[in-house]
Amino acid sequence: MSIGAEVAAHLPFLRRYARALTGSQATGDAFVQATLEAALADEELAESLRGGRVPLYRAFNKVWSSAYMEVEDGPAEGSAHEVAARAKLNRITPANRQALLLTTVEDFTSAEAASIMGITEDDVDELVREAVAEIERETTTSVLIIEDEPLISMQLEDLVRSLGHDICGTAATRTQAQEVVAEKTPGLVLADIQLADGSSGLDAVDDILAIDSMPVIFITAYPERLLTGDRPEPTYLITKPFQEDTVRAAISQALFFGSSQPLD
Repeated sequence: MSIGAEVAAHLPFLRRYARALTGSQATGDAFVQATLEAALADEELAESLRGGRVPLYRAFNKVWSSAYMEVEDGPAEGSAHEVAARAKLNRITPANRQALLLTTVEDFTSAEAASIMGITEDDVDELVREAVAEIERETTTSVLIIEDEPLISMQLEDLVRSLGHDICGTAATRTQAQEVVAEKTPGLVLADIQLADGSSGLDAVDDILAIDSMPVIFITAYPERLLTGDRPEPTYLITKPFQEDTVRAAISQALFFGSSQPLD
């Protein structure tokens, strides 16, 4: 397999990580592009990318770290949540968020994250603890779960409540989601993209966001359908089967970097 084909297999997930890290699809994609351009200009770097995801993310990290503050000082563009994310990123140590994303959403081990970031495993673990402590200070909210598999829906309900949040409703179809939102607007949405009656979780989320702005986390067995670059992509995207710790981290991050309101 060529280097290009190996890298291409990992690019959707690197783009997901880059967006979550920077709070912007456009900014994240710009860093991914800069990483690929650096590899094209450096034969040794390009050859190292045959080693899989770790060297690719390590190369990305070098580009991102060297230009992080420049990006944060850029113009405020994108959705309201992306602008809010960038503002809050100015008030949190970037390394904390990076360590948390690498070890939860991207599912790297502490050793792999340490290799990517150029620090020790102990440093990674400490950064994750600091990030979780910051995030857990956030207020609780009301959550809508859009999921057509009853067991998964129940699992998510238990998980959401264990974090101290309320469930405003569950829905297995787009119509049911509309009915829930007609009664109460959630502060956070967890959504699958394929629903029970053949309707789309994407359409259900679009309905909700037309009413009010809130963070959305997509949980799906088909992440590649949302990582095409053809339309605005979700900042938070979790692949099924999921780890509960990954969902917990995504919920905390979404609420921290979103603009949801506390419960009454």
